[in-house]
Amino acid sequence: MREDYDFSNSVKNPYFEKVKQQITIPVDEETLGYFKSLSAKNGIPYQNLIHLYLRDCAQQQKQLSIEM
Repeated sequence: MREDYDFSNSVKNPYFEKVKQQITIPVDEETLGYFKSLSAKNGIPYQNLIHLYLRDCAQQQKQLSIEM
């Protein structure tokens, strides 16, 4: 190993700000099946599809309508 390193031309990691936090949530089988079928059709992991859908909801500030 060198004693000194030159970082003057280094570039900030563009993904640092977008660190994901791992969580655990209960999802019913029907909902999970829906995202898994989308996953099979599109070739995108179902976890990524769920993340993209949630991010889209947050960006558009969608409001959930709960009627009983």
